Amino acid sequence: MTKTSNRRAPIFLSYALLAFTALTGSLSAYAQAAGPTYPVKPIKLIAPVAAGGGLDNIARAVAEKLSRSIGQPVIVENMGGGGGSIASQATAKAPADGYTLMIAYVGTHGTNPAVRRLPYDAIKDFTPIGMIGATPNVLIINPELPIKNFSEFVAYAKKNPAKLSYGSAGPGTLTHLGMEQLKLAAGIFMVHVPYRGVGPAYTDLLAGQTQAMFPTLFAALPYITTNRVRGLAVTGAKRSPAAPTIPTFKELGYNGFDGQQWYGVVGPANLPPAIVSKLNTELNKVLATPEFSEKMTSEAMTLMPMTPTQFATYIKEDIARWAKVAKDRNIELE
Repeated sequence: MTKTSNRRAPIFLSYALLAFTALTGSLSAYAQAAGPTYPVKPIKLIAPVAAGGGLDNIARAVAEKLSRSIGQPVIVENMGGGGGSIASQATAKAPADGYTLMIAYVGTHGTNPAVRRLPYDAIKDFTPIGMIGATPNVLIINPELPIKNFSEFVAYAKKNPAKLSYGSAGPGTLTHLGMEQLKLAAGIFMVHVPYRGVGPAYTDLLAGQTQAMFPTLFAALPYITTNRVRGLAVTGAKRSPAAPTIPTFKELGYNGFDGQQWYGVVGPANLPPAIVSKLNTELNKVLATPEFSEKMTSEAMTLMPMTPTQFATYIKEDIARWAKVAKDRNIELE
């Protein structure tokens, strides 16, 4: 009996060892497939502009808050040029692992896709993660003009079609398409003077070389509050708390002026759903913090937390909006 038991023991131990090896092998394979909890290293957040200015400030404010909540450094990398095309291409070509993200905005994922042939597809090449917020655009004029309000502006433009010109940050930008939308809706004519950026456009407006402009309220506020320009109307559904005396276009009888300078976060196409969900949750936590909310509100921005699906829909609708304006005005840029 004892000899038989002794013969069976090695066989039993062999089966047990095989089972244990199979189990540990399965657990190891599962651990490798599941991978460590995201994120385990710093995240790069590309800002598609040079350092300084509104978008860069937003990127750094978001990065600072995300770094704290997500447990890893979020490092802003400025990548200007090509109206955001260079940064967009770099983001689209990055690995879909959640470690390269970008601040998308109305230029990269709204107006430019509507009027230009781009080296990237604003829909197919990206994964929408979440919206940050938007600031309205505002119609401003040189205060030397004999115009006090929007109705007087339209009347003056109709009476003096050769006397008004407007500056923009460049062809195809929101400052261009927004004003073209207004010209069509109001039945007025103004000469378009494109600049390489909004800074030079402001310089000539303040000097009286041009008479009007359609910038973001955030950028215009310092000039409005010091009476260096006059604000006549803002886009959006309601008046901005940052400029409560300026009426909306809707109040003035002009529907469809909902275009805004918006900002959100995107990654390369095909980001894993679990990573998208985590980033969206953490981003919306940032938007909900009183400190961040107060900072953005003071800069004329309305925070707009969204799910990834809602943000994807917003991008598609914004591109369609500006594509229609471009078609109506025969605007097509190479």
